Amino acid sequence: MTTPERTLYGPEHEAFRETVRTFLTKEVLPHHERWERDGAVDREVWRSAGRQGLLGMAVDEEYGGGGTDDFRYSAVLIEEFARAGASGLALSLHNDIVGPYLTRLANEEQKRRWLPGFTSGDLVTAIAMTEPGAGSDLQGIRTTATDQGDHYLLNGAKTFISNGILADLVVVVARTTPEGGSGGQSLLVVERGTDGFERGRNLDKIGQKAQDTAELFFTDVRVPKGNLLGEENQAFAYLMGNLAQERLAIAVGAATAAEEILDVTTRYVKEREAFGRPLARLQHIRFEIAEMATENAITRAFVDRCVADHSAGRLDAVHASMAKWWATELNKRVVDRCLQLHGGYGYMSEYKVARAFLDNRIQTIYGGTTEIMKEIIGRSLLR
Repeated sequence: MTTPERTLYGPEHEAFRETVRTFLTKEVLPHHERWERDGAVDREVWRSAGRQGLLGMAVDEEYGGGGTDDFRYSAVLIEEFARAGASGLALSLHNDIVGPYLTRLANEEQKRRWLPGFTSGDLVTAIAMTEPGAGSDLQGIRTTATDQGDHYLLNGAKTFISNGILADLVVVVARTTPEGGSGGQSLLVVERGTDGFERGRNLDKIGQKAQDTAELFFTDVRVPKGNLLGEENQAFAYLMGNLAQERLAIAVGAATAAEEILDVTTRYVKEREAFGRPLARLQHIRFEIAEMATENAITRAFVDRCVADHSAGRLDAVHASMAKWWATELNKRVVDRCLQLHGGYGYMSEYKVARAFLDNRIQTIYGGTTEIMKEIIGRSLLR
C-alpha cells in the first residue's frame, strides 16, 4: 500500500532495522509457535539479542550498551516486532520501560552490578506495579517495605507481571511510608533466588501466549538497602516521569500493527472472490479499506511526531497519553474490521488477523487504560 514518505528515520536507523529483521527471521520467528505452546521464550534468545546489540541501546557503552538516548532506535525495534507479530520476546519492556529506571536512578555500584547483564541478555528484567487490588490506580498499592536498618522487609503480592517467570531482576513498587500516600512509595530491586520471593503460575492469557506473565509473591523478603533505586519515597514521581515513554512505545507498536494487518487484508480482498469477482471489486470493501488507510495515515503522522519530540526531549505526558489511547483504540478497530473482511477465515488461528485480534487486545489496557489516558488529557484541558 502506498503510504506518505516518512522523514523520521535516517540511514543509521534503517541499517539498524535490517539488523532487527535479520534477528527476527533467524532467531525468533522459527521458534515462536513453540514458545506459544510453552508459555515463554527460550532464555538463549535474550542472549542472542544482546549479542546483536538489541538490548540497552540507551545504556552507556562502558556497561556494554549502545550509548545513545535516541528513542528512534527503540521505535524501529518495536515496529519490526509488531510487523512480524512476534509478541513473545518483550525487548521493549526490558529496554524502554525497565531500562530508564536503571540508567537514570541507579548509583555507580548498582550500574556496575546490573547493567552489563542487562545489555548482554544474562539478566532479564521486569517491573512489578500492578496488584490484585491496584491496577491503573498506583496510589492504591499495598505492598509494603518496612525499614529494618540495613535492609527492607518486603511483603505483598503483584499480578499480571510481564517477564514474571524469566525475570532475574524485578523492580518492585512498594509502600515505605504508610501515611505517605502517593509520596510514600519506593522502588526496590529484588533479585532471583532471594529468600521469600516466589513466582506463582504463568497466567493463561487469551493472547500473547509466548510472553510469560506471572503472579509474584513477597513474604518477609530481605531487600538490602543497596537495592533501593533512587531516593526513598520518591517512586511515584519516578513512575510518572517514565510513563510517557512507556505509553509512546505502546503507541508505536499499535500504529504499526494496524498498518500491517491492513496490508494483509488489502492483499486478501484482492485475491478472495465472492459472487464471481474479487472482494476488492465491491464498493463496500473499497470504502472500508479507504477509511482504515486514512485513519492509519493520520495516526502514523501523529505518532511519528511524538517519537521525534521524545527523541528531542520535548514529549509531555499529555501528548503521550493522546498517542497511546488513539493508536491502541485505532488498532483495536482496524483489527476487528479486518477480521470481518476475512469472513470465516479470519476466525481461524493460522491467519495473521486472528492472532492479531487476540494479541493486540491488551494494548488499550496495559500501560494505563484508555479511560485513564482520557482522564489525564481532560484534566490538562479543564484545570
